[in-house]
Amino acid sequence: MVNQNTIATAALRMSRPTSAFIDTQAFVANYRYAKSLSPGAGALAVVKANAYGHGAVVLARALADGADAFGVACSEEAMELRESGIRNPIVLLEGAFDPAEIDQAAAQGFTLVVHTQSQLDWLLAARPVLPLGVWLKIDTGMHRLGFTPEQLATAHARLAASPNVRDVVVMTHFARADEPDDAATDRQLARFAEAADGIEGPFSLANSAAILAWPATRDDWIRPGIMLYGSSPFDKPHSAAAALAPVMRLESRLIATHDLAAGESVGYGGRYTCDRPTRVGVVAIGYADGYPRHAPDGTPVAVNGRIVPLIGRVSMDMLTVDLSTQAEAKIGDPVQLWGDIVSANEVARRSGTIAYELFTRVNRRVHLVYR
Repeated sequence: MVNQNTIATAALRMSRPTSAFIDTQAFVANYRYAKSLSPGAGALAVVKANAYGHGAVVLARALADGADAFGVACSEEAMELRESGIRNPIVLLEGAFDPAEIDQAAAQGFTLVVHTQSQLDWLLAARPVLPLGVWLKIDTGMHRLGFTPEQLATAHARLAASPNVRDVVVMTHFARADEPDDAATDRQLARFAEAADGIEGPFSLANSAAILAWPATRDDWIRPGIMLYGSSPFDKPHSAAAALAPVMRLESRLIATHDLAAGESVGYGGRYTCDRPTRVGVVAIGYADGYPRHAPDGTPVAVNGRIVPLIGRVSMDMLTVDLSTQAEAKIGDPVQLWGDIVSANEVARRSGTIAYELFTRVNRRVHLVYR
């Protein structure tokens, strides 16, 4: 019998040399780290958007024995996990989009976030085969989804009294927990405490930034997201984030090298003009793979494990780097775009975005190779 892994490996070797290497052990370690910061709390591993571009099914399987629950955005993402064999609790973070989803959620054992009056009415009017778990969301300052604090007591009482509901977790979401010096999170905490006075929980407040920087938010359930993938949610270094292990290494190879004289320009629009004789390397990755088109000159790239600057505009399938400090670099040499040498946060900062977007933009043309 032909080994399917052999076929996959052969295909990888014959294909364009652009891959994202995913370290499942690092993913599990980051989850355990989140739990270690919140002893006794349940941890909802957020794997929405295909696990932030890392591959939800593979990572959920890697964590299945230890995960208290998984969080996804919608029923399609939840069904993908169920159909792959994942039996852990799954929370639909945006809840039901129409009444028909409630029956499916009950049959599959999904937990629904309820954040609008219409969702509450659908659930109370439904006839599910089994009672559902509910996470009741209140808006304490994010101003995106959720009941007002004044509506919490009534909504909670109606859910708690319904035979359609198994249990209720009260949740909120922080708008600025990634800014440890800003008082906005303290204000949201105060609003939550006032609204939830008299309700015995359980509660869920902490996203990744709050888990790392705001101990008072680590309640009955935490919701680690970006930290699971080894990326800090903060713009500045933070001691608690230093323990995170990168999960994705985005890599490619040099496919050409050449020498340019001073005054010659590189790439579309001639954005970069050489101010001295320059050795240029061409890397097989571009914005069609998910690398940010607007990454500026000087964005760090690692060739043979050493940092060199990106030069010229990123094109659809290629980008160019300055190899002047690496005279020995040659076609076929390895290039890391982000991972353990180049920080995804630094690439994102230079490009005017966040690591979340970098990860989720990595597309199907990039081989996902799991360790």
